Amino acid sequence: MGLGLAFITTAYTTKAQDLKQDISQAYQRFINSGNIPNGIASLTVLDSKSGQVIFENNSTTGLPTASTLKVITSITALDILGPEYKYKTQLYYTGSIDSLGVLTGDVIIQGSGDPTLGSDRYPETKAETLLNKWLYHIRNAGITAIQGRIIGDDLSFNGMDMPGGWNWGDMGNYYGAGVSGLNWRENKAGLIFKPGAIGKPAPFELASSELYDLKIINEVTTGNNGTGDNVYAYSAPYSTVVYVRGTYGKDLNKTIEISVPDPAYDLAQQLYRTLERNMIVVDSICLPTTAKRLLNEGEQLQNTKTLLDTHQSPPLKEIVHWFNQKSINLYGEALLKTIGSISGNKTETEDAARLVAKYWEQKLRIPTSQMQLKDGSGLSPQNRVTTQAMSKIMNYAQNRAWFSDFKRSLPTYNNMTMKSGTIGGVLGYTGYQKHKSGQEFTFSLLVNNYTGGSSNMRQAMFTLLDILK
Repeated sequence: MGLGLAFITTAYTTKAQDLKQDISQAYQRFINSGNIPNGIASLTVLDSKSGQVIFENNSTTGLPTASTLKVITSITALDILGPEYKYKTQLYYTGSIDSLGVLTGDVIIQGSGDPTLGSDRYPETKAETLLNKWLYHIRNAGITAIQGRIIGDDLSFNGMDMPGGWNWGDMGNYYGAGVSGLNWRENKAGLIFKPGAIGKPAPFELASSELYDLKIINEVTTGNNGTGDNVYAYSAPYSTVVYVRGTYGKDLNKTIEISVPDPAYDLAQQLYRTLERNMIVVDSICLPTTAKRLLNEGEQLQNTKTLLDTHQSPPLKEIVHWFNQKSINLYGEALLKTIGSISGNKTETEDAARLVAKYWEQKLRIPTSQMQLKDGSGLSPQNRVTTQAMSKIMNYAQNRAWFSDFKRSLPTYNNMTMKSGTIGGVLGYTGYQKHKSGQEFTFSLLVNNYTGGSSNMRQAMFTLLDILK
């Protein structure tokens, strides 16, 4: 080895050792800050180019992830399904149309689990756009009246479902919306409250269209100025009653979003009303329903049907963008079930989660014991993932053709590209950072059972991660 090369190699090794020492010292200051006297922190830092470990502590201890789990679901979906993957929702009719345009049969909206159907986040998925498009195709088929039902076919995911590890206190709220084979408007609805006197009831009105056959019992009272949003909804899949409780600050101006217990039924009702308003009469005896409801009554949908329209979702890379930017739990649960369905014909959340863990065991030799998954979004406090596993999967993504799409989906916090995660007692960050020396890092940091408030802990985590800049 020449003297020049030996000098460069020695200098590089010295820099690497110095950086490792800097990270170690910053981590010790973080641990000794007094914010986690009865908790635990885990940090893994990898060299992004080589994949070698720069620093790790508690890196093989499985911890709840909160929404940092979304990066694993995103990367797995992009790797298995591909960035251009699109969901299909198809509009059919059964039976026949006579010379007067009367359809003797049903109109069916068949879902495939598309979480963007009816979402306001994309121009082509907006509820009004889709309802008008389906109205056009029904009219274009010559249908002037329907002697049959409007059916939301939600059987691709076996109806409406919730991951088993989710908390009762989350399910009724927008972030705890379950996943259906026929999702609609992100399975949520908005309530606009009108605060009154402090301590007195705060009445509400719906921010969007009517919720059919759903009773909302409002127990919300008006809170003091500055107390903000302390409103929580309580319901479950197929509930017919939603309880809304808590306080709504007197000076608050915010739409409260609750989950919809049966979005496929809501969509069937909305298409029914759209047709009625546009002079296409639907038999009033044959009320809108869903395929799951009919199946529970012993009836199966007809196999012989005529296609009216196929709606395609935005490509997966665009779904992943909003999934990570806005941390939409529904998207994660739909993606997880889709991964399970396509890779192993498994649509149950638990089965699909095991398939994801097995996929990374085969791909990167990550033991499945390091990825005990309960959902695809991180909302379950029962998830247990190591920062080592998360960092390895994040590092793997950098060498894939779709990486630029994935990286753009990650938010910016503390001037760093990283996904955050927050649930009770849990904070986490995972992402990528380029050091001033030019070295690039992949990192994952999880903290469980901290004290002193989330804002203080978040700032302490930012201070620790600043060492990577």
